[in-house]
Amino acid sequence: MNRQAQAAVMFLVGAAVLHAGLTDLYLRYVKAGLRPLLLAAGVVLILAALATVWYDRHSARGTDGHEHGRGAGRQAEKPEMAEMTEKGDGHGHAHREPRVSWLMVLPLFALILVAPPALGSYSALHTGTALQAPLAYPRLPATDPLPLSVVDYAGRAAYGHGRTLGHRRVEVTGFVALGHDGTPYLVRMALNCCAADAQPVKIGLTGHIPPVLQPDAWLRVTGTYSGKRTKDPVNGVVIPFLDVTEARPVPVPHDPYDESWNN
Repeated sequence: MNRQAQAAVMFLVGAAVLHAGLTDLYLRYVKAGLRPLLLAAGVVLILAALATVWYDRHSARGTDGHEHGRGAGRQAEKPEMAEMTEKGDGHGHAHREPRVSWLMVLPLFALILVAPPALGSYSALHTGTALQAPLAYPRLPATDPLPLSVVDYAGRAAYGHGRTLGHRRVEVTGFVALGHDGTPYLVRMALNCCAADAQPVKIGLTGHIPPVLQPDAWLRVTGTYSGKRTKDPVNGVVIPFLDVTEARPVPVPHDPYDESWNN
């Protein structure tokens, strides 16, 4: 691709990145905290593309003036040499950029027009739970029911043995995954940086569970700490359970990933 085409592709990439960063689309790729860097990258790409176009045109004007001064010398060239120059490389082959290179633009339009779904139950069941022992157990507010993230509840239940939870009612939101043995899990994918490194954190559900559960359906469950636990069949890490007293379906949240993993 020539320099003009490269600038066009760079501009489209920058525009696609800006579009993703200015809408909720970027949440399907990276964590919310990276939004400023994403917007900055889009602006840099667009400015670089515009600078490339300006530099190329400026260089072309300077070359035209230089070539005009050499016009008289060119008149003395032999006809066959002029013909060879017009053809390109002396063997009858003109230098043209392959048209197939413009297929590089197609993924950009896919990025703009098609939002990929968030990772769901399939990824959760084929990846071991990423639960780790929390560094500390912050004091919980006196709210009833107490809203907790999947990561927060799982850490307190698995490694704190529910001491900080007591008999309090907690409210947790996540999507449903059904284990190979039929065990229902409430899952949230946790991000370190982007969707490519997303890992599931799972909570087993027991108690008053809805009779019909659809994988990938989002639920907000209310319940209390359960001492029951199991091991993830994928990596052997402990999965705590929640004793459910109420469960109701909810829409997919604004940000489907759980960022409390790094907090």
